[in-house]
Amino acid sequence: MSQSTKIILILSALLILSAALFLTWNAQGAWDFVLSLRAKKLAALLLVAYAVGVSTLLFQTITHNPILTPSILGFDALYVFLQTALVAALGGLGYAQLAPLGKFSLELAAMLGGSLLLFSLLLKQGGRDLARMILIGVVFGVLFRSLSSLLQRMIDPEEFTAAQAATFASFNSVNTQMLAYSGVLMLISVPFLWRERHRLDVHLLGRAQVINLGIHYQRHTLWILFWIALLVASATATVGVVSFFGLLVCALVNAFSGSLKHSVRLPMAFLIAAVMLVLGQTVFEHLLGMKAVLSVVIEFVGGLVFLWLVLKKGKAV
Repeated sequence: MSQSTKIILILSALLILSAALFLTWNAQGAWDFVLSLRAKKLAALLLVAYAVGVSTLLFQTITHNPILTPSILGFDALYVFLQTALVAALGGLGYAQLAPLGKFSLELAAMLGGSLLLFSLLLKQGGRDLARMILIGVVFGVLFRSLSSLLQRMIDPEEFTAAQAATFASFNSVNTQMLAYSGVLMLISVPFLWRERHRLDVHLLGRAQVINLGIHYQRHTLWILFWIALLVASATATVGVVSFFGLLVCALVNAFSGSLKHSVRLPMAFLIAAVMLVLGQTVFEHLLGMKAVLSVVIEFVGGLVFLWLVLKKGKAV
């Protein structure tokens, strides 16, 4: 048995144990109600773990850069701007009355359109001008954040509260309908992305080798980018903005996988992300009594990992 297989089995056992603890620890009263409520939270945690972990790993494979995530390129800022614009246009009451499917479809279309527009600039340069793509993404992120800040200053204070509540990541209050829509998209993505695992291995060799081995580079890259945007949009629409979690997960995958094969790295990314979220939420709910917020701690640690990776890469250069 290989080392990577052992790690996957250990992570699987940890995930099962964490899920069992999350569902049953301090479960008192009506078990039907408690288990159904916790099962919904558990489903949201697993969905976000899959979407964020896998999308960041795919993004780093396509761009050949271990410090890049879709969040850095401004997609989360686009989501925040969209929520703020909806609150400003419809008001807090109108925003709350939006149909979940319509709202989710609008967010999905906006993020997919923005991502494909941005990545088309990369493809026009033959996949070589990463610095320009990053710069354009950062500029768009600053633009959307500035527009969001402007709208938040113009709207009513009560509507401002509604706009802020819609943008912060929360694993405790998850819309059941939104969770169902996102879950369907995640299930659809699994067979498509698993089928691409060998082509993704070839992508690690570089653009020239991808073309030499008979893969249509531009078409395949756009196909992967489409799924990346879909995963990011689904996770963000379900729980809110989570910027550095994917970076933290991929750093752990690179440290423990011992393999460059995506048949190992993809399931490991999901398992590491799922264990972190489920076990972390269990600790924060039952040991700490919700005195701290899991998403804030994850973002803090992920930000530190990002700085460490940047400094490490700078020293290597």
